[in-house]
Amino acid sequence: MKYMTGNEIREKFLKFFEDRGHLILPSASLIPQDDPTLLLIGAGMAPFKPFFTGKMKPPSPRIATCQKCVRTGDIENVGRTARHHTYFEMLGNFSFGDYFKKEIIPWSWEFVTKELGIPADKLWITIHTEDDEAFDIWHNVVGLPEERIVRLEENFWEIGSGPCGPCSEIHVYLGEERGGGKPTCAVGCDCDRFLEIWNLVFTQYNQNEDGTYTPLANKNIDTGAGLERLASVLQGKPSNFETDLIFPIIEYASEVAAVEYGRERKTDISLKVIADHARSMTFMIADGILPSNEGRGYVLRRILRRAVRHGRLIGIDKMFLAGAVDVVIEMYGHVYPNLVEKREYIQKVIEMEETSFLRTLRQGSELLSDEIAKLEAAGATVLDGATAFKLNDTFGFPWELTAEILEENGMTMDKAGFDAALEVQRKMAREARDDKAGRPVIYNTRGIDIASLKVDEAADTGKIVMLYPAHDAQPIENAEDGKDVAVILDVTAFHAEGGGQLGDLGRITAPTGVIEVENTKKLPDGATIQIGRVVEGTVNVGDAVTYEVNSCRKSDIARNHTATHLLHAALKSGLGGHVNQAGSYVGPDRLRFD
Repeated sequence: MKYMTGNEIREKFLKFFEDRGHLILPSASLIPQDDPTLLLIGAGMAPFKPFFTGKMKPPSPRIATCQKCVRTGDIENVGRTARHHTYFEMLGNFSFGDYFKKEIIPWSWEFVTKELGIPADKLWITIHTEDDEAFDIWHNVVGLPEERIVRLEENFWEIGSGPCGPCSEIHVYLGEERGGGKPTCAVGCDCDRFLEIWNLVFTQYNQNEDGTYTPLANKNIDTGAGLERLASVLQGKPSNFETDLIFPIIEYASEVAAVEYGRERKTDISLKVIADHARSMTFMIADGILPSNEGRGYVLRRILRRAVRHGRLIGIDKMFLAGAVDVVIEMYGHVYPNLVEKREYIQKVIEMEETSFLRTLRQGSELLSDEIAKLEAAGATVLDGATAFKLNDTFGFPWELTAEILEENGMTMDKAGFDAALEVQRKMAREARDDKAGRPVIYNTRGIDIASLKVDEAADTGKIVMLYPAHDAQPIENAEDGKDVAVILDVTAFHAEGGGQLGDLGRITAPTGVIEVENTKKLPDGATIQIGRVVEGTVNVGDAVTYEVNSCRKSDIARNHTATHLLHAALKSGLGGHVNQAGSYVGPDRLRFD
């Protein structure tokens, strides 16, 4: 076996399939495009779902990629096993109704044995129990001995109704010392003695609603090979974390923490978590994801906060993640140039989130430690949901982090009790917002030149000149996601509420945060103020922003506004000049004329 760097493996894979007529495409963004079923891209084939289903025509019947992926379903196992990651790269080649098994099986064997140099006698193959076609190709065309072709029932890929089919996996034998020495260890078990390095999916059926299968007229190929796994094999490393794709980040964290990798299991786990999560957060922010309390922004926030906490566990009591970002960008910048272009932006987002969470972590950890001590003294092992919720709601301590720390101490959290307390809080918050909606706030605008503020409905950029809590008159310098805010821009395209017409809604995007505008009003001094909520990241006074007014809603309001004038004119014409408008309501859905 010849040693190869991760970059060499990536390049060799793409060149191999380019030579066989494949269009090489860059990795898609981690943010799924036009696919509400996915939170993040977690597989190489995910960006190509419309091609597999036939909804869109691919740019080529043959495509190969190295796709950035993020998965967090097993986030608690990161650092504890050799192969679990949140971020990883998936090498894949795809055929959309072009070639099928008789091409990809020999190609995959050629790539693994000749291009990568993995000895043929170290390789084992799994197929579906009934896939005689694949068996025939592996045995009679490739020449693999029958005893090294294992039939497994689980080798079938399907996700409900739609395209599906059997799959064939390539495994490499790593030696007797792997797998804990169990004599029963075989292909298909969870240990590392037989490591799966490539999965070939043969999409040849359509699963009908009634559970039956119909052969597809156009059969497809979808393969996935983990770059980190291949690197661990070719570099002779016991885990993915020791490869050149990850280990430089571990070295950085070790230096900052003044600890040595490989001496203590708990320390190694934290170093691996930091390294893995540093890659994830760097790529996620570069692709436009910002920390928030919902959706993919929450995935980012959770990853970043876990990295901070594991830094604390190994003695890092200062900010360090921006330095880890530098290491990631040095490692990957030539392959993903947007990392280099957005270096300062990525670091700024991380520094702001890390600063905020360090305050939360110090206070929350002390309070949780006290609660754990009380449980130990009482001989109890379950933290009640109300206490866990107080840590989250009052001190901003994430419930997942509470649950993780409790697990490390042999305890659990009453999640049902937590959810019940959360629902009570949400109800109270809704009622509080409804109550405050009718109370005008006289915002303190001293310090800004009102005459210099402009309203330009053709504009889409401006600068935040003043920021307030939505229900507080005194200005603030910044606001994090989840906060209700009011913002004054130097130039705004948002039309303020007035004369019965509702104010505009829309979105304001700052460099490190996003505000959903829920209303626009005019202050007594003439300033236009947008009121809403920070839904991602952090916004700051002085931020240059872009904004987008809800144009469909604005057009509906404009039509109803015109209708009020037409109605007024018609009434005057039909009933007499004494008819006068006393009031109106103009919204997107209706108008009312008094």
